[in-house]
Amino acid sequence: MSFTVEKIGGTSMSRVHELRDTLFLPHGVSGDIYGRIFVVSAFGGITNLLLEHKKTGESGVYARFANADNDHGWHEALNTVTTEMQAAHAVVLDHPADIAQADAFVSERIEGARNCLIDLQRLCSYGHFRLAEHMLQIRELLSGLGEAHSAFVTTLMLQRAGVSARFVDLSGWRDQGEVSLAERIKGAMEGVDPAQEMPIVTGYAQCAEGLMREYDRGYSEVTFSRLAALIGAREAIIHKEFHLSSADPNLVGVGVARKLGHTNYDVADQMSNMGMEAIHPKAAKTLRQADVPLRVVNCFDPDDPGTLIDDRPAEYAAVEMITGLDIIALEVFEQDMVGVKGYDATILEVLTRHDVRIVSKTSNANTITHYLDASLKIMRRVEKDLAKAYSGAEVSARPLAMASIIGRDLRGLSVLTRGLQALAGADMACLGASQGPRNVDVQFILEREDLKPAIKALHHDLIEGQKQRLKKVA
Repeated sequence: MSFTVEKIGGTSMSRVHELRDTLFLPHGVSGDIYGRIFVVSAFGGITNLLLEHKKTGESGVYARFANADNDHGWHEALNTVTTEMQAAHAVVLDHPADIAQADAFVSERIEGARNCLIDLQRLCSYGHFRLAEHMLQIRELLSGLGEAHSAFVTTLMLQRAGVSARFVDLSGWRDQGEVSLAERIKGAMEGVDPAQEMPIVTGYAQCAEGLMREYDRGYSEVTFSRLAALIGAREAIIHKEFHLSSADPNLVGVGVARKLGHTNYDVADQMSNMGMEAIHPKAAKTLRQADVPLRVVNCFDPDDPGTLIDDRPAEYAAVEMITGLDIIALEVFEQDMVGVKGYDATILEVLTRHDVRIVSKTSNANTITHYLDASLKIMRRVEKDLAKAYSGAEVSARPLAMASIIGRDLRGLSVLTRGLQALAGADMACLGASQGPRNVDVQFILEREDLKPAIKALHHDLIEGQKQRLKKVA
């Protein structure tokens, strides 16, 4: 039997009880419900409490422990995690015995983590040990708590419904020694028969590579993709609360935005670059190399097949998606830059040091401009470092926006020209535009207040009126 590996994100996990009869048991317990392996994220908001808020940066347990002047802050934050975990599973579970088991599980894991942090603080009070050297391990330890909790609770819920569900814990809780990610997955799955039972797998996996070192909050998709590749899954499936569409339905209209239906990994990568990940690009690479197709479905629309993402080229050249994001334009102007090497390398080194994500870049004889996904606070530090490196240069950072037209193949559609015309027709000035020879995306630089109307204008002209302009790919 070939299996599917399926991932459920945090927001959907908070409503996992609503998915019991539609996703896990679509035809009842007696139906064909096995042959599926589920990888789950933590319940919505829990990882924010454990680490820091992904959008606002508000401190969680990790951030408070890292910056602790006293013990009270992180202890209180850990207490809050306990309360919120218990509230989350109280919504999902019905039976008092299951709730009691889940409460005991949370207590054991949280208090175990608390004791670990106390012991580490005590150890690092001696001069030979430095807390900073252990912060990555602490981040990993805390992250694993959220996924272990949600996987355990989901297993209890399904077992109560008569499903032969198995909790598969990859978090390395109290394990001895270090193993690679592949070894961690293979060891945990040994003896598991997905044809006869339903594995519920933690999205976090403890391993020698340290998932958070490279992927940080994207680790669950890396675990999901590696598991799918290792077992040779028939399909990898991501369950979201929405369909992958030609634009945000809330912006262009629910009846106007179109479900993609079918696209490829090139488009998925461009989506990731624009901050709207269908899947983490490293996870997409794993699936692509293993020749495992990815399907993105709306878990609350169970009868719809969603969007298939594979490696096949497009049959027709077409615009598939219009999206955008707020950016910072970092411009370095130096009159002496002409013909001199090394400027770009220094800028990249500074951006890497401050962990700034590059969306795109342009350059000419004496100016290098990077379009960045970063806060103005971080950009002030970047500007300061670049001013030290190039005292004679003019360094500036400006908040702007980028709109992007994406498709598997845009050849022959004059997308750049038509996009500029659409923006001009909507009385918007384009500050910059670019199209690469691969013909999978076109980018437009705009003032921030123009981003939403620009997406609407581009969608209206290039997607809603596209049927007559499709071109057969040679």
